[in-house]
Amino acid sequence: MEHYVTLFDSLFLPQGLALHRSMQRHAGSYTLWILCMDDDVFEMLGVLNLPNVRLLPLSKLETDELIRVKANRSKGEYCWTLTPFSPRFVFEADPSVRRVTYLDADLWFRKNPSPIFREFEASGKQVLITDHAYAPEYDRSETSGQYCVQFVVFNREGGEPVRAWWEARCVEWCYARTEDGKFGDQKYLDDWPERFAQYVHVLADKELLLAPWNATRFPYGRGICWHFHELRIVRGWLAGRYAVDCGSYPLPKPVKRFIYQEYFKDLQAALDTMRGYGWQIRPQRTRSMTTSVIECFAGYWQQIWRIRVHWHQPL
Repeated sequence: MEHYVTLFDSLFLPQGLALHRSMQRHAGSYTLWILCMDDDVFEMLGVLNLPNVRLLPLSKLETDELIRVKANRSKGEYCWTLTPFSPRFVFEADPSVRRVTYLDADLWFRKNPSPIFREFEASGKQVLITDHAYAPEYDRSETSGQYCVQFVVFNREGGEPVRAWWEARCVEWCYARTEDGKFGDQKYLDDWPERFAQYVHVLADKELLLAPWNATRFPYGRGICWHFHELRIVRGWLAGRYAVDCGSYPLPKPVKRFIYQEYFKDLQAALDTMRGYGWQIRPQRTRSMTTSVIECFAGYWQQIWRIRVHWHQPL
């Protein structure tokens, strides 16, 4: 059985539920541990009682050190700070767990991930990380990092030197800005293949983990997971209701049809579930009238307009 851990709050419950639905179809034998970033999402997930899910209430796990740094970090920065803690919380909660894979909540499984784990096991290493594998025209490795914190595997004992080092660095500094070669929790990974050469394996098959920033570089077909970076539920002036903002990267038509359209089915099911319980659905990004008009005339609004049809009624 594979153990995974992700983290999100009540605002991002729709993405978390979409991730879970995809894992039910494709992940095989698994447990998804969810680090609940607020008490509301802990209560909601408790009501849903999702199969193969175990909950980790952050309010019961925060150390004095975490509470101290939390006061000076945004909500997003604090989530990044907690990323290296999340595998530790799982290992501490269940001594039988031998390895944990951290997942971003906006990942979505298209296939069984066994090829990723086969490559990792064949490497003989203790930690697996994945390259951003940017399309050349969207390369942000200098500012955002060579490697992406999206699917990171840690073995219990062998991976601990790497995880503990990362945890300490994120406590020291984890902000949404570029400073002295750092950015959030992510730029710390840049030198891992050299700093921790005996421990860290970089996934060689770059087509298995795909995202908007490489949608024009690789065909979507071999992708096991898709990372819906920048995708947010919005309510803008032109839409007149909730819609989905797919972000700033242009998407090839096959990706829109066979990746995004399919993801929206799981996202819609998640929203329907929330409505069924009478839970509030909040916009995840604010859009002003001025912003919407500018984007409309720039052609960017098509990223939203084509998706709006999936919500025939206001959320």
